Amino acid sequence: MLPSLVDSAAAAEQQEPLVVALVGCAHSHAPGYAQRLKGLKSVKVRYVWDLDPKRASLWAAELGARALADDAPLWADPQVRAVIICSQTNLHQRLVLAAAKAGKHLFVEKPMGMTGSECREMAEAIEQAKLLFTTGYGMRTSPVHLFLKEQVARGTFGKITRVRASVCHDGSLNRIFDGDIRWMADPKIAGCGGFGDLGTHGLDLLMWLAGDVEQVAADIKVVTGRYGPCDESGEALLRFKNGVTGTLAAGWVDVANPNSLEISGTGAHASVVQGQLYFQCGKVAGADGKKPWTALPPGSPSPLDMFLSAIGGKTDVPLVSAREAADRVSVMEAMYRASAERKWIAPL
Repeated sequence: MLPSLVDSAAAAEQQEPLVVALVGCAHSHAPGYAQRLKGLKSVKVRYVWDLDPKRASLWAAELGARALADDAPLWADPQVRAVIICSQTNLHQRLVLAAAKAGKHLFVEKPMGMTGSECREMAEAIEQAKLLFTTGYGMRTSPVHLFLKEQVARGTFGKITRVRASVCHDGSLNRIFDGDIRWMADPKIAGCGGFGDLGTHGLDLLMWLAGDVEQVAADIKVVTGRYGPCDESGEALLRFKNGVTGTLAAGWVDVANPNSLEISGTGAHASVVQGQLYFQCGKVAGADGKKPWTALPPGSPSPLDMFLSAIGGKTDVPLVSAREAADRVSVMEAMYRASAERKWIAPL
């Protein structure tokens, strides 16, 4: 279904394939994106660039593209309409600003950048150039989360008092960062450690549901020490501008993560356990909270698919804006500061 969605949208606007470039392939999600691009007839990857020439050559061969040791040719090529940036995070600012200057639409793997300040600079450049942008916040696309977003918008929950998200796995325990993605466990390159890496997904979900954040407090820590001073676990408390209290747990040292989301309000309660939604609301027939709620909307396409379909001419695609992505980095940055300084911090 997804290939036809993207292909039909693109075909409506152009007969020739959409020409893109894969800019950096160091991120753990890069192979999945590359395989997706390879499977789309409506998309042609012309260039692959990476800081590591061998890695660029490997993926260029896989995609039938030209490997670049220098990224300058792809910015100068007027036929390249979009870039998919999956480099190390500390390279994002340079690459995003180059793309904005060259007029290329941008898919940028999360987090958008190293700091809130540089992300706001990137967002401004993208907005001024009037370019399409999104990032890999795939949690927004699930049927359960789309249903909850709709119910929040309808006011079904009444006055929401608290929201909780937990996004954890056992990656550090299983040493998944020992190989080619070792940089992801180096905050000087990745911009964060385990709390920020996974927590950015939960943070996006909470802000998508509850709005802007006023202040945060946090406790972020190293657990195993396998990656030196890189943090592996954390929990944060969020005070939203609308009065909602939020909690965010994230990290790489959990052997299980059964409860991933909770919304509590004066009119309804929802919890997501093992991927199943339990929804309780006296005003909704059958919503007794005792059995999984299955009256859900269809899920959305992946962030990458939506990005490509928007470039192809599809309208009203719910992309994550550059400003939203920058705000998430600012809040996450405040959480790390709050943990270090042991006090409430307002995002800059």
